[in-house]
Amino acid sequence: MDSRIIGRLKQHELIENEQLKTGHHIDDLPNKAISKGKSTKRVKVLNNYFFRNREVYISKHDRFADYPEHSHQFLEMNYMLSGSCDQVVNGKPVHMNKGDLLLIDVGCTHSIKKLNENDLLINLLFRDQSININLLDNMRRSNSVLYEFLINRVSGEGNTLPYILFPNNIDHDIKNTMEDIINEYYSKREFSDSIIQSYLSILLTKLVRHYHVPINKKDSKQLLMIQILKDISTDFRTINLETLAKKYGYNKNYLSNFIKKVSGKSFSTLVMNQRLIKAHTLITTTSMPISEIIYEIGMKNKTSFYKKYKSYYLMMPGDERK
Repeated sequence: MDSRIIGRLKQHELIENEQLKTGHHIDDLPNKAISKGKSTKRVKVLNNYFFRNREVYISKHDRFADYPEHSHQFLEMNYMLSGSCDQVVNGKPVHMNKGDLLLIDVGCTHSIKKLNENDLLINLLFRDQSININLLDNMRRSNSVLYEFLINRVSGEGNTLPYILFPNNIDHDIKNTMEDIINEYYSKREFSDSIIQSYLSILLTKLVRHYHVPINKKDSKQLLMIQILKDISTDFRTINLETLAKKYGYNKNYLSNFIKKVSGKSFSTLVMNQRLIKAHTLITTTSMPISEIIYEIGMKNKTSFYKKYKSYYLMMPGDERK
């Protein structure tokens, strides 16, 4: 790994200096990063604020103080770059050593005990829409608990496993890919977000390959939902519910209700989200005019596009090019 980045990660941040002095956690997150729910558990819920201008968010966990219990509206990976740490995840103690990787599902609570000087824990945050549907389709024959975890997340089904701990693998394959992601993120080079998304797919594939755990075969409902998501990911410009229902031999209303029940989102929402993801990619990786991008993703109403993009990414399309 790049020694300059290691040196940067080892440096004390301002918050770390304060936590080192007091031993108490200092919260520097803005209010808009916290979801205000009605839960009586008083657990902080972190939302999609972190993805305003990127698909994958990476940060170093601040050392020298316990981090309180919280949950997320996104998926999180914790990677132990050096040292070790102790967490309480979903009410259970979890110990991590150098090279270990912890995958935490949406809504799973966890807290992190104080990290010391040589403990470097890297947080990698991503949303379920960053999981490549075609990638999952290609991996469907694998006997992997991670494959089941990802399938459940993408298809909208609840996970029986709220987290998975992957111990450091002997040949350092996972380590190398994870460190490539960290290097790319902190180097801040051109197209880094797109490259990191590709690395994330590679990392997930390698985890499936290295950590095989037998699972039960998936039922036909879930397989159908995955195929529908795959259709949306490739045909989002022109796809409609009528042709999709005809393709699979279902009544349109039945299929609409099925999609909503299994995924938790309407067909139109899934299509719109895929269009916005494609628009974001074009905005951040090309110089194509936004008016052309709107046409490219299958939309016609410019006002509607700007409104939906702002709601999804928490910023206007043009702001990402400044």
